[in-house]
Amino acid sequence: MHETVQYYVEWAALIIEVAGVLVMVFGPFFALWRYFFDQHEDGSSYRTFRHDLGKAILLGLEFLVAGDIIATVSTAPTMENVLVLGVIVLIRTFLSLSLQVELEGKWPWQKKEIGS
Repeated sequence: MHETVQYYVEWAALIIEVAGVLVMVFGPFFALWRYFFDQHEDGSSYRTFRHDLGKAILLGLEFLVAGDIIATVSTAPTMENVLVLGVIVLIRTFLSLSLQVELEGKWPWQKKEIGS
């Protein structure tokens, strides 16, 4: 019974990781489509493209972190596996924060300015 559950959890982790990769592969195409074919205000098409591209990367990273966490928990959580997961999560969290600051111009914990 335990092996069957572990089998399905491993498949779930793989599916989530594949979803993250697909988001990061197809997201840029969506961003390019909007860049070339959507109507934009003057000068906003590049900003929209960067924002769409950044959102695709952020969403893909979130899926990958979730898949890594599930995969680590479903296997024998040795200290080495947990440390590797910790490093991966730290790197991806740093990338996510950097992208979010780049896109929004503020830290995620900062309040939205009045009038923006």
